[in-house]
Amino acid sequence: MTRPRAIASYLMRLRWTPDDARAALTAYADSGLSVAAFAEREGLDPQRLYSWRRRFASDTAPAFVEVKTNAAERIEIVLRSGLVLRVPDSFEAESLRRLLDVLESSGSC
Repeated sequence: MTRPRAIASYLMRLRWTPDDARAALTAYADSGLSVAAFAEREGLDPQRLYSWRRRFASDTAPAFVEVKTNAAERIEIVLRSGLVLRVPDSFEAESLRRLLDVLESSGSC
């Protein structure tokens, strides 16, 4: 004999609160189903799940990432050829210019 499932709060509301949406997304993740299959099982519009998932993702995405450096860091230059040149931070600027000139004139870039 199977036990009836408890009715989730997100199924009872026409408009979801963020807590309702989180509960629905957690239930979806725990179900192991595709969004379409979960939405069909729960009687939901799949787009509702997609839009809340996007909304939460955009709320948590950082606007920028801070990069901290120290004296041991390297300078990384991506050449037009796709090769990556890494030199120590202490590398002389004139030596770096000459190295880049050589690489550009050889066609390696």
